[in-house]
Formats: sequence, C-alpha cells, structure tokens
Amino acid sequence: MNVKRVEHVAIAVRNIDEVVRLFRDTLGLPLEYEHAYPQYQSRMAMFPVGETYLELLQGTAESSDIAQWVAAHGQGLYHVCLEVPDIEAALDELRGKGVRLLDEHPREGHGNSRIAFLDPRSTADVLIELIEVAAHGREQG
Repeated sequence: MNVKRVEHVAIAVRNIDEVVRLFRDTLGLPLEYEHAYPQYQSRMAMFPVGETYLELLQGTAESSDIAQWVAAHGQGLYHVCLEVPDIEAALDELRGKGVRLLDEHPREGHGNSRIAFLDPRSTADVLIELIEVAAHGREQG
C-alpha cells in the first residue's frame, strides 16, 4: 500500500476547550481550525506540526463513539491517520490481504477529504484511519 505520510494523530479528550488552551497557550502550537461534526456527535481541533497534524476529538453526546471510548479508556491516543493517494485502491488492496474494514467504502472527512477506518482486530488493536486528502488541500469543514 502506498502511504504518503502520517496525516494526523488523533487524541480523544473530555474537554476540547481545555486541551486547546494547553496546546495553543502552553505548548505554543498554532490552532489551524476547529469544527463541529453533528453527524458524528463530535468536535475537533487541528494543530499542524510539520507535515503532520495533532487532532483533538471530543464527543458531544454520551452516546458518541469518542465519548464512549474516553469513558472506557480515559483521554489519550485515539487513532493514527495515514494519507494515501487513492483510498479506493488502498481499501481494495487491504481487503485482498484479509484486513477487516470498519468502513467498506470511503465517507466524508474533514476538509472534503475521503476517509475510512480499519478494524483494530486486524491492526494490532490500533485504530487506523486512511485519508485521501482533497486535491485542493486541507480546508476547514
């Protein structure tokens, strides 16, 4: 599979506003943007660090995947996102290698990207997201 880079590392948090202040004000990282995703019951904040981003995620409802994960595991590393040039080809290749997929087909992600998650049962219990970044690059939303 052709992986271009680690696109982002996602960190699940209880209170995104507190952690944004920590990253921005204490660590001095630039906040590129924040966005709410009602369809996923989540909020996110993106901090560029070199060619990679640190992504903060907070569930906005107790029933959201992120809030349930934080309740079970506490705050911390949620997933690693790998950028691929062709997400359909990557999913086909992985499917052919017997990798279980949580998303059989790409769905909409941040910045008009296309994303898909791999089943952690196939990836050493690490949640891995694949992303095909939109041709125009990253934009809020």
